[in-house]
Amino acid sequence: MPLINDSHDLLNIIIALSVLLFSIFSCWAIYYLARILQQLLKVIKETRERFNKFDELVKTLKEKIEHSTSYLLLIGEGVKKLVEIMKDRAGKKKRSKKGE
Repeated sequence: MPLINDSHDLLNIIIALSVLLFSIFSCWAIYYLARILQQLLKVIKETRERFNKFDELVKTLKEKIEHSTSYLLLIGEGVKKLVEIMKDRAGKKKRSKKGE
């Protein structure tokens, strides 16, 4: 009793092999698609972490600049006061030299 009696049996065997190969290919494609998505999610996670670190850096720099500007205003006022004192002393010395 041969396995293939007529063309209909041959067609059924070819269809079965085609379905089997298509199933194997589909499983392989789904596996690689899942691996690609896994890598993509890993890249997205790392990118988020880097953006968070960058955001923290920007916030830290902003805070340092804000604190620096408040100190700069105080230093500016101190320098202005020092210049006024030096002018007053220079004026007193000129007056005392004129009086001699």
